[in-house]
Amino acid sequence: MGRQGTNAELHVVDERLVGRKPASLSFAEAAALPLTSITAFEALFDRLRAKEPVTGEAPAILIIGGAGGVGSIAVQLARKLTGLTVIATASRPETRAFALELGAHHVVDHRKPIAAEVAALGLGAPPFVFSTTNTEAHLAEIVQLIAPQGRFCLIDDPAAIDVNPFKSKSVSIHWESMFTRSTFATPDMAAQGALLNEVSRLVDQGALRTTLAETFGAINAKNLKRAHKLLESGSSRGKIVLEGFGEAAS
Repeated sequence: MGRQGTNAELHVVDERLVGRKPASLSFAEAAALPLTSITAFEALFDRLRAKEPVTGEAPAILIIGGAGGVGSIAVQLARKLTGLTVIATASRPETRAFALELGAHHVVDHRKPIAAEVAALGLGAPPFVFSTTNTEAHLAEIVQLIAPQGRFCLIDDPAAIDVNPFKSKSVSIHWESMFTRSTFATPDMAAQGALLNEVSRLVDQGALRTTLAETFGAINAKNLKRAHKLLESGSSRGKIVLEGFGEAAS
């Protein structure tokens, strides 16, 4: 179809993978949710099985990168849908405040030794650890702080990761990728549509909030570069959204 001299492309999406837009959100606010919500929801409940306690261990979860896009949804889901004490990591005053605002019980500084930071809370060793960023840099600390027979999930792409140190604690290690179900057409693809509808329901009930932090205007080369620059700086919080198509700029 044509529109003012430009071509509008149509994309077919399997209906099992989509959910309802929250009625209470704008399109930009809603656009910040699906990728992060699917990733966080699957990590917490399909991979870590965070509703299934590890016998005798502290009912707590550590979320590394708690003010980032995925972390900011994970903090909310863990707080609202589990009885776990939610420990998030953040390093700057504004990101620490953001994580607490989203529902984290405690925030520790990931620029310091995380194991000591968590131990100082006096809660005991958390059996659940969800790492959203810089896993390779934090791996030794995660090995030290996680409870025996705990569950560890990561979503980033370390250049190399030695899982052998987890053996003595019998820790299970999980990767989460939101595209696994769609890429391999798994029999449970409909789970993504169901979880998105649940997220939509929770948003409209006021139990969850969008983590849209900034809108960078129209989708063009200039604004894409701005967004990538902020993401690469490691200082962004929540999600960045570009909305609509604008004139290309170098």
